[in-house]
This record gives sequence, C-alpha cells and structure tokens, in this order.
Amino acid sequence: MTYPHARGRAVGRAGWRVRAAAVLAVGLASLCTGVHGVARADTTAATGAARSTAQVRGLDVSGYDPRVDWKATAAEGAAFAYVKATEGVSYTSSYFTQQYNGAAGASLIRGAYHFARPDASGGRAQADYFLAHGGIWKRDGRTLPGALDIEAKAHGDPCWGLSHSAMTSWIAAFVNEFHARTGRHPVIYTAAGWWAACTGNHRGFGRTDPLWIVNQSGTPTPLPAGWNTYTLWQTAASGAFPGDQDVFNGMLKDLKTFALGDYTPPPPAPSWPLVQQGQAGR
Repeated sequence: MTYPHARGRAVGRAGWRVRAAAVLAVGLASLCTGVHGVARADTTAATGAARSTAQVRGLDVSGYDPRVDWKATAAEGAAFAYVKATEGVSYTSSYFTQQYNGAAGASLIRGAYHFARPDASGGRAQADYFLAHGGIWKRDGRTLPGALDIEAKAHGDPCWGLSHSAMTSWIAAFVNEFHARTGRHPVIYTAAGWWAACTGNHRGFGRTDPLWIVNQSGTPTPLPAGWNTYTLWQTAASGAFPGDQDVFNGMLKDLKTFALGDYTPPPPAPSWPLVQQGQAGR
C-alpha cells in the first residue's frame, strides 16, 4: 500500500524463529518416517507461493501503477483487485477511476481502499471522504467491500502519535461510519507487528471486520489479535501482476459470496516460516 508521494509499505512484520540445524535435522528425519504432525506442517508450507497458486489470486494498485493492462492481467490469472481511492481527507488518486473501471471491464471483482492518516483528521471524517470519492459498496456481485489500509507512518512515530486507546477509537470511528452508511463492515488491511505496537493487540475488530493481512515472508501468520483467520493476504510487493500481489482465502465462488455479503473464510493452514540464508534474529 502506498502514500501518494512515497512508496511506503507496512512495517512491523513479525520476525521468525530460526531453528537450529539439529532441530531441523530431527524434523526432516521425522518427516521421512511419516510422523503426521510434522508431515502436515511441512507439506502445507512447502512455499508461500505454492499455497498462493492454489488460491484465488489478485492485486492491489495505486497511482504508482498508472498503466495497468487489465485484460492481460486477467488473462494471467487475476480474479480480483483493490484500487487506492483516497488518503486522509485531501487526496484522491487521479488514476482511481480508470483503474477501478478498467478492472471491472476485464471482469475482475474489484474494490476500493483508503490509506488511513490518523494524524490528519478523525476516522469518521475519513470514512465519509472515502465514501464520497469511490469507496461506496454496491450489492452487485462485482464490488468488494471498501478497505481501510492502516499501517505505520513512513517517517517518525509509526503509530501516528496516537496511544493504543486513541488508535483503537480512531479505527472504530472509521469502521462504524462505513458500516452505518453501507451496511458492510470494511476490510482492515494491516500487519500483526504494527497491530500489536499501535493498538496494544486490541481484539474487538476481529468479530466483524474481514482481515487483509500483509506478510511477505511466505506465510499469512501470525495474525493480529482478534482474528483467527484472514480473508485476503498480501504476499509480495511484485510478481506476475502489476502492483502488490494478493490471494483470497477461498475459491472463486467464495470470492463472489464475499462480494455479495458475509463470508467466513477457513482457518489458515499450519505452516513453517521460510528461512533464508543469511537471516538472523529470533
């Protein structure tokens, strides 16, 4: 996801424990002997890409992706797209209309997203601004519910100068206004690390708001507090499609169900994180 003038990405992605060589050796030996718990974990986690391929793929774009060949993107396998519409209460993407309509013209199910600026105004005002500039949801089977992109500030305090309670209240004001005006709860796009740092692991939104998890380490987990599954997963900043790469947690028929109304995605499959040579830390 992006600022209009700087290509910011969600930060605070959770670090992963690096297993010792001896433990890996034991795990591999157990897998070879057919221990079911280990085999399931290793099989489902061969790579994040392998799991993504089996799921419904999509993308999210902004003004940094001005020339999207939507027909080619659909032919490549994209089924859905999220398009940046607004930021704060003063920025509207000049590419939104062409991107949003272009995705629809290529038969992609599409939705709009708003980049949160908690330092600029209240959550209710930003929800109203979003709804007035492309964020409205229609029950037409082709429109995804609007999404709130809430992530770290690119420079300075990643929590936008707000306390845990103030941040939670800001998100609630946006969510409640969007729901009151559309009848749908917005999707919340965030990272587990940021959520812990800036909301104090608030759990309330997981009961109502679909989660769009950003984690580009090869697995959608860990999830932020309050959610036991995810609806969308941003897997990479680049790939087969323009913009960021995403997957939907379900099949195409489930994506259509989600566009029309409520959808309960399955829990994430157990997985091991992808450990790469040269990584250090927990």
